[in-house]
Amino acid sequence: MDLNYTPEQEAFRQEVRHFLQDNLPADIRERMGKRLRHNKDMTVRWQQILHKQGWGASSWPVEFGGPGWDEVRQLIFEEECAMAGAPRQLDFGLRMVAPVIMKFGSDEQKDRHLPGILDGSVWWSQGYSEPGSGSDLASLRTTARREGEYYIVNGQKTWTTLGQYGDWIFCLVRTNDEVKSQEGISFLLIDMETPGIDVRPIIMLDGEHEVNDVFFDNVKVPVENLVGEEDKGWTYAKYLLGHERTGLANVGQWKTMMRRLKEIAREEQDDGKPIIENTRFRDRLAQLDTELRALEITVLRVLTASSDPGPEASILKIRGTEIGQQLFELAMEATGHNAIAHIPDALEPDYDGPLVGSHNAVPAAGDYFNMRKLSIFGGSNEIQRNIITKLVLGL
Repeated sequence: MDLNYTPEQEAFRQEVRHFLQDNLPADIRERMGKRLRHNKDMTVRWQQILHKQGWGASSWPVEFGGPGWDEVRQLIFEEECAMAGAPRQLDFGLRMVAPVIMKFGSDEQKDRHLPGILDGSVWWSQGYSEPGSGSDLASLRTTARREGEYYIVNGQKTWTTLGQYGDWIFCLVRTNDEVKSQEGISFLLIDMETPGIDVRPIIMLDGEHEVNDVFFDNVKVPVENLVGEEDKGWTYAKYLLGHERTGLANVGQWKTMMRRLKEIAREEQDDGKPIIENTRFRDRLAQLDTELRALEITVLRVLTASSDPGPEASILKIRGTEIGQQLFELAMEATGHNAIAHIPDALEPDYDGPLVGSHNAVPAAGDYFNMRKLSIFGGSNEIQRNIITKLVLGL
């Protein structure tokens, strides 16, 4: 494999870089650069800007409104966006439910749902995890009972990221409890304005509202919202998870965070010396930088080998999440004792109150705690190792 970018690919990188310089709004760039609080408006605005350019979905084929880029161009685009300070696009629509609809959905579902995902007008949420059904997703208990032209949905989903903004949610539901667990699951698309849906916030350790519980009480879902065949949802779920786990490698974001971490490490601490002069810290930083570069190469290998990520995506998920956690752990260490003082109000750009240490200290503790989840969501890393053992190594 040639690990050098071609002149054409480098020219594409420059095209993306110039576009970002000219079109990424300054207020969004500032929020992202200082790791301030995200909001729905900035995500939607950026999606609409990309859509106008024809770049709203880097991985989509041309027939569905995407640019038709190959995997290398997709990676270059995502890396440049992260380095420029652009917000991450909403994965739940673009990278998760959209590929499922494209491959398994009806023509009516494609015509109805894909345009809204592409132009940012419809916000999608994910309804997979349940209390007691996370890593063992096949044990889910949310039911969908067929009554005429509707499914009646009852149950609870949890850890629904940004579900407070959701217009639609894609859900795994149990439609048959007389077969083994994986064979009795279906994949439903549900309008979150439907009566009987209750979204309740889960406030995290850093005081932020990122995740939610979603309750379904006799929710009527039209039968035409079933994707593919009834009781075949586990097949579609595995297909979706392959795309999600590939995205969790987060190479572009981690390279941006690595650059930021090096800047923090060069700041003088209370003793007048930057932590980059500490040999042990510098060694750990160099080791992590090397591992991140190796991850980038591995992502390229996996993506260029197949357009439909298989069990190899579990390798990317494990290494990507572990590297992310180590990055934010080192960032908190580099910030020192100032990271202890988490100031939620300072996550807004108009904050003019006191700061403990540099502004880099403001998000450090919250980021560290938030990143502990990386090795759990998208399928815990322990489960990913089982998948690699069985389906990649054949042991």
